Amino acid sequence: MGIGLGSCGGGLFQTRFVLEKALPAGFIKESIVASVHKYKRVENNLVLRVKNAVKTAGERALKFLKTFGQMLTQHYTVVLVPHSERKVYNLHITFFSVICFVLIFIGMAGVFFFYGLSTSGNMRGLTDSDPRLSDAQASLDQLRDEIALLLRQSRGFQATLSNTLSTLGADASGDNAGSVTGDLSSFFNIENVSNGTLQEVTEVQQLAAYLASAIEPLQELRTILDSQNILLTEIPSIWPIKGGIGHISQFFGQNIHPFTGLYYIHKGIDLSTYRQGDPIVATADGQVVTIDSEQGGFGNYIIIRHKHGFYTRYAHMLSFRVTTGQRVQQGEVIGYIGNTGLSTGPHLHYEVHIGSDVVDPFKFITIRSSNSRNGR
Repeated sequence: MGIGLGSCGGGLFQTRFVLEKALPAGFIKESIVASVHKYKRVENNLVLRVKNAVKTAGERALKFLKTFGQMLTQHYTVVLVPHSERKVYNLHITFFSVICFVLIFIGMAGVFFFYGLSTSGNMRGLTDSDPRLSDAQASLDQLRDEIALLLRQSRGFQATLSNTLSTLGADASGDNAGSVTGDLSSFFNIENVSNGTLQEVTEVQQLAAYLASAIEPLQELRTILDSQNILLTEIPSIWPIKGGIGHISQFFGQNIHPFTGLYYIHKGIDLSTYRQGDPIVATADGQVVTIDSEQGGFGNYIIIRHKHGFYTRYAHMLSFRVTTGQRVQQGEVIGYIGNTGLSTGPHLHYEVHIGSDVVDPFKFITIRSSNSRNGR
């Protein structure tokens, strides 16, 4: 028969047409129906097998769960028989309780295991940081020593301040008496605090409070010293030669006269530097009232009037640097050492008068001897 399959355009339709012409229509329908029934049977068998498999698996799982549930609720009796003739102990347990106990034991063992690992890691970290901890401990120890030294020095400061205020007549019994004249041991007898603060920190805090409370007494002390300093500038209290140089060649009072050889009352002190021209300074604030020359006695001399009834005389001068009526300040140069008048050599004759009385100048010079050597 001339039947064939085409390979290009229209071949499929051509083949079907040839088959329809070659085969009867009833034969083709019967073949198609037979194929469909075959596939249906295969599909039904597959679905049935899957359903049976799922059912079997479910039954087995249900049976396993039932068996496992019965196992968990199954009671067991543990009999404890002592060696003596005492009562036998029966311990009733279930498999579920045994499983719970085992899980708890495993959990606790795991916790301890991880805690041990963490602790060992921390120990390794502490070992690595041990040198830094040692350095920090050394620094802390040094800080404590310095704080202890500071506390001891603060006690000395407290005692000195209290004595100074008492000497100057300051009121140390007021509100600040507890912090200035009281016993500092009450400040520094500090117990360890419960919140973990270092004792040294608390001590430093209280020391700072004490120092703050000492500010007012120190200001009072400064006021007193300022007032006394003003007073000292108004009385003849410094060395009359600039720079504090020279020495006393003849003191105040009874002496042998250098020309007559007889005893007489020397009304001042003689200061010598072994040379002429060294500057002479006013020993207190005042006003020049006399500038004169006495050839058979004081030679060239100056008299200055000060407050509180004081007068000072400077004699045997080489020359003057002031004029009559001029106001001078303590430490100001008024002239120069000379050898004028009745004199055996270059020196300064220095007198201090209070009203009409002559007094020993040395008693006033020693009041501020330290200041007189600072160039005043």
